[in-house]
Amino acid sequence: MKTSQFWYPLPARLIAQHPAERRGTERMLVLHRDTGVVEHKHIADITDYITANDLLVVNDTKVFPARLIGTWEDTPGEVEVLMVAAAPVDGSDMPSFADNSLDRLEWNCIIGSGRKCREGQIAVFGPNRELKARLVKPLRGIGMWRVEFICSRPLSDLLDEFGHTPVPPYVKREGTAEEERADRERYQTIYARHTGSVAAPTAGLHFTPEIFASLEAKGVRRVSITLHVGPGTFRPVKAENIEDHHMDFEAFTVPQDAADAINECKARGGRVCCVGSTTVRTLETVAASTPDGRVVAGSGASDIFIYPPYEFKVCDCMLTNFHLPQSTLVMMVSALAGRERILCSYALAVQKEYKFFSYGDCMLIV
Repeated sequence: MKTSQFWYPLPARLIAQHPAERRGTERMLVLHRDTGVVEHKHIADITDYITANDLLVVNDTKVFPARLIGTWEDTPGEVEVLMVAAAPVDGSDMPSFADNSLDRLEWNCIIGSGRKCREGQIAVFGPNRELKARLVKPLRGIGMWRVEFICSRPLSDLLDEFGHTPVPPYVKREGTAEEERADRERYQTIYARHTGSVAAPTAGLHFTPEIFASLEAKGVRRVSITLHVGPGTFRPVKAENIEDHHMDFEAFTVPQDAADAINECKARGGRVCCVGSTTVRTLETVAASTPDGRVVAGSGASDIFIYPPYEFKVCDCMLTNFHLPQSTLVMMVSALAGRERILCSYALAVQKEYKFFSYGDCMLIV
């Protein structure tokens, strides 16, 4: 298929620059994929579409302040560092996807600078230059470097003080303290547990304790998996044919209780309801590795690219945000609901002035 087949027109005014005033009040477009019927609801109405026979699966990864803005130590000029993944202890070029502990001091990072970077250069951050980053060696990938952090105090403390929440590039920020405080709270799910993401699993941003309580009162069980979202989630598809695009690896973990619950749900004829594309990618990756499509517990890294006419092995329905034109994510939802129905639904969402992308409204595909 051609990448151009997944383009749609989107007015810039509909790209959400801030979250809803109150979490859990976002609009929700419901698409029935068997009939193409569309309903206009709110996220709290999700309880009307999920039954006690179904299973809700969420991604409990936690975003950390992975974006650093500073200056070069020896020459004028601003530099931006995006921490992607902890470097392995064996010194190889493959990042350590499984352990993004903020106690680690060597990381694979994307460096943004107006000047050519060289080995040994040092960037400094913080009002008192308490944190330094030395460029160790260039890696494969545009702007990717192995970086050694030099800290006066624990790295996690310094990031907490003057690191920035890595909101997507289409969310324009002036860098004020008020914006950063808001992003620290709202660009994070309420159930985030395991640190390691540089982008939030945004479909989960809409949930509140009250919505979860309503689902639990109905008898709906919830389990968690973990997939650490990397910057590749925003990487555009530049290939003319979508089959020529390659996804970046992202680390995942599926606990035993989640695997058991998913297999039990499928066996009894219930639906596995995935919250977000990262949850879908994790479960479909694991199921593809087993001969019978069962989900097994374990950890690994996923580079699965889901696009039509992919046949889903685990995911039956999906809560997701509205995605960028020609992105891998709009291709994924097209595989689940059909390209024509997705593009028609998006056109309707534009007409009804839904808010798009990470801080926007959501879509439930049932």
